[in-house]
Amino acid sequence: QVELVESGGGLVQTGGSLRLSCAASGIISSRNAMGWYRQAPGKERELVAVDIGGDSTNYSDSVKGRFTISRGNAKNTVYLQMNALKPEDTGVYSCRITWYQRDYWGQGTQVTVSS
Repeated sequence: QVELVESGGGLVQTGGSLRLSCAASGIISSRNAMGWYRQAPGKERELVAVDIGGDSTNYSDSVKGRFTISRGNAKNTVYLQMNALKPEDTGVYSCRITWYQRDYWGQGTQVTVSS
């Protein structure tokens, strides 16, 4: 019912920036929570940032002040601007949407931050 496609990942040096994008199919409104999660090999997937609806946002403590989540004018798109990247930010970043009380996930995009 909903498909998510992430883009914007890549290899960047410490201190660099990347902007991730996630586009969702279907009819999405600002009340549908959309967020970004990440997972490093051997670790659990963790919340990075989420727009919980109405443009209200929450961030992981580890990214506060460095990352910014935002929605496009078309609310089926969510962005993650990542600045001052650190090696510990490395992982697969996945987009999630809650739609009709169900969670949908994209395939993820790899972010690698070199020392």
